[in-house]
Amino acid sequence: MSNFSRQIRLSSSMIRGLQYRISRPFTTIEGHRPTIVHKQGLDILHDPWFNKGTAFSMTERDRLELRGLLPPNVMSNEQQIERFMADLKRLEVNARDGPSDTNSLAKWRILNRLHDRNETMYYKVLIAKIEEYAPVVYTPTVGLVCQKYSGLFRRPRGMYFSAADRGEMMSMVYNWPADQVDMIVVTDGSRILGLGDLGIQGIGISIGKLDLYVAAAGINPQRVLPIMIDVGTNNEALLKDPLYLGLQQHRLDGEEYIAVIDEFMEAVFTRWPHVIVQFEDFQSKWAFKLLQRYRNSYRMFNDDVQGTAGVAIAGLLGAVRAQGKPMIDFPKQKIVVAGAGSAGIGVLNAARKTMARMLGNNELAFESAGSQFWVVDANGLITDERENIDADAKPFARKSKEIGRQGLREGASLVEVVREVKPDVLLGLSAVGGLFSKEVLEALRGSTSTRPAIFAMSNPTTSAECTPEEAFSILGDNIIFASGSPFSDVDLGNGHIGHCNQGNNMYLFPGIGLGTLLSGSRIVSDGMLQAAAECLAAYMTEEEVLKGIIYPSISSIRDITKQVAAAVITEAIEEDLVEGYREMDARELRKLNKDELLCYVENSMWNPDYPTLIYKKD
Repeated sequence: MSNFSRQIRLSSSMIRGLQYRISRPFTTIEGHRPTIVHKQGLDILHDPWFNKGTAFSMTERDRLELRGLLPPNVMSNEQQIERFMADLKRLEVNARDGPSDTNSLAKWRILNRLHDRNETMYYKVLIAKIEEYAPVVYTPTVGLVCQKYSGLFRRPRGMYFSAADRGEMMSMVYNWPADQVDMIVVTDGSRILGLGDLGIQGIGISIGKLDLYVAAAGINPQRVLPIMIDVGTNNEALLKDPLYLGLQQHRLDGEEYIAVIDEFMEAVFTRWPHVIVQFEDFQSKWAFKLLQRYRNSYRMFNDDVQGTAGVAIAGLLGAVRAQGKPMIDFPKQKIVVAGAGSAGIGVLNAARKTMARMLGNNELAFESAGSQFWVVDANGLITDERENIDADAKPFARKSKEIGRQGLREGASLVEVVREVKPDVLLGLSAVGGLFSKEVLEALRGSTSTRPAIFAMSNPTTSAECTPEEAFSILGDNIIFASGSPFSDVDLGNGHIGHCNQGNNMYLFPGIGLGTLLSGSRIVSDGMLQAAAECLAAYMTEEEVLKGIIYPSISSIRDITKQVAAAVITEAIEEDLVEGYREMDARELRKLNKDELLCYVENSMWNPDYPTLIYKKD
């Protein structure tokens, strides 16, 4: 990677030009200049993009014919947030549908209603209370939302492409009103979190992810697009449900399936050539195939494979630091991985590449790195004796002769593997709740590490391999614990706290998306993803990691995203992939030093500020 602190010399005129460009963020052109609208009165109040509610000034009320349609008192942004929060606390209980409707789902409903009527205020609240509401708009609550989406659907949000639309997608994309789209999150609903095939109801995950792109990365909400590709469902309950909103047919497969995804990709990139497409919650069967099919020709990445891997790598490097060792010692870690799906294999590939790079980045280093992993799936330890082994898992199959000397065999149970390997890290990406049983955790007591790490990374909360309470109660306080969904820290008594680190993909995917957007790179390279992970790993102070804190607070997400995006851009520069974005062309982007680059990224992040509205007749 390039030396980030290199100094550049600019003439006074160039400096003034650079300052001018940096002070004019691309996403605030619409936000800070007056916005021309072609509607007045109730039409404005019913438009979530332009509605300010009680924050319309008196001059705007006159200009837009709103006088008399709103209470006379003009409220500030702070007062609006205060009023909403007070209403939220009162309505949480009243918004429930009954005993099955949880408090979190009640919060989601209330936030969603705000989103429907005032988009700017919605993002103001989300950014101001990100730590409280990220778990509501994203995991774990989004899983419950997806399960119930057919009943929750009220107002269309996003686009739906289906198997019934074959041959029509190129024209369909022009039904979306925005001429510019920067970010798309697409799912086929086949593997939503750890909940399985939810069909068209998976659109909820695309909507939730893009809410976080706006809140964390400052992507303009008018330039994001959630998409659902409906190729059917194999969920028998949905196939029989008369209220299900999707195609009631079994999923397409093989070439028919690929043809639908191909047509979709061609259509969206034809209309929006510079858009970034994030694939989300595709079943393992297709996640890797589609990633390899498109990654070198389109600006796309798969968050389950690459985002999860990056966050896990950052946590694994943090765990090394928490042992009081330098990150360069990572290749010495023994890692047992439970789960060989898209997320598990994605982490394995990324971890192996990271180790190999630290060992010299040659064929011998790559082979040596592979010997540090033991992979266990539903059928036990994966070895070269496994019949019909998945091609993606094959590189991590242990040699049967070698494991025989360890007292292991093909199909050995997780507890047997942990007991014999004595790993430094137990990493769960299985989507099997409670997999790290008392017996498995007790086996980890034999770890040769001075501070073993447990990563229970499966989402949602019910699919977590264990809870922090279970881990700390069995193994004591000298462990590192991380999970995919949020858990509270554990009070261990005597003033000791067992820190629960949430290894949330939210730490990386907004920065990867923003960095790719601003760099203008036509692909998302492995180096850019690696730079993002290493940036996150280095974000924590030495004091924090020694306390067992390996991931930062979600409350810092805007700053984390800024740093990650800058690291992604820097790596794109190093790989000669940058093409620039809007007024900042590639040549000027290469001239920025670290501070200038961070300033450019920050000023390019959209903020939820009300624009001045000017009415103009069509």
